[in-house]
Amino acid sequence: MKKILAILLLMTMVLAACGGGASAPAAPAPAESGEAPAETPAEAPAASRDLFVTVATGPTSGVYYPIGGAFSSIIQNDLGFRSSAQSTGASVENINLILNSQAELAITMADAVTQAYLGFGAFEGEAPKEELRGLMSLYPNYVQLVTMESTGIESFYDLEGKRVGVGAPNSGVELNARLMFEAHGMTYDDIRPDYLNYGEAVDQMRNGMIDAAFVTSGIPNATVMDLGTTNAIRIIPIEGEGMAYLNEHYPFFTANIIPAGTYDNEEDVNTATIMNLLLVHHDLPEDAVYEITKGFFDHLDTIHSAHNAAKENINLDSVMEGMVVPLHPGAERYFQEVGAID
Repeated sequence: MKKILAILLLMTMVLAACGGGASAPAAPAPAESGEAPAETPAEAPAASRDLFVTVATGPTSGVYYPIGGAFSSIIQNDLGFRSSAQSTGASVENINLILNSQAELAITMADAVTQAYLGFGAFEGEAPKEELRGLMSLYPNYVQLVTMESTGIESFYDLEGKRVGVGAPNSGVELNARLMFEAHGMTYDDIRPDYLNYGEAVDQMRNGMIDAAFVTSGIPNATVMDLGTTNAIRIIPIEGEGMAYLNEHYPFFTANIIPAGTYDNEEDVNTATIMNLLLVHHDLPEDAVYEITKGFFDHLDTIHSAHNAAKENINLDSVMEGMVVPLHPGAERYFQEVGAID
């Protein structure tokens, strides 16, 4: 109960800090495509081009990497800052890179950010990381529990006693996996866990070394698609009592579907989703963050071309969706100017 109250309090604090979230614009409305209006207020003074912006992403097999690469490309090639995209273990590692000033931008899942901001879960026993700041919300990650039809696994409870890839230790995928087992009244003691990132886990599944794997990412996921070209696969649903538990105890999860045809699946698959966020180091100058935020929306086509998940979800209408920490003042200024937030 304390955890639930803390999460709800956090969401209230963030909405208050950021003007209550997205609402009807007072400034010129953004185009339907989500791109910034053709005419925007005058730019802030150019920030120092001595700034080097490291963008912390995820494994090269995942969705974070190409989208983070697009961010880095805009920062360097279009805005004139120096930048690079760094492959990492994803969410928890990325948060620590931000906190330790080893990255300026980082893609993370909202559950890991919540745990860091409030000091529980993967950050149990640590002081709350109240300095964390958001630049914008990105796209939802889908909890994809993948198996091959030959395993006979048809429901979450069929994982009992099976070899399951749960994600790299303390990655966002692995944090999600723990919560999925909790929601179904199970723990890792009920399975044989294998701590692999999902690219490695899918390879092991193909080789018959594991029975199922958690692939929490945008859709479609390239590694799952590749597995499906040579094997009959099944996506195990997250639904019923399990989904109800998540809604009650972890409100950053949302019920959603993996549409029919995503992986040659004949029907929609019920599952849980969680928003990905772009964090920015709190000490970056306001003018620099303003320029970077504006640059992303001035060159939104570059981001959209990186992955289908970006094309369908990253736009000015959703910059606050699922945001669990306050915005950086530079990002907040830009979004207020274009009417994305009050």
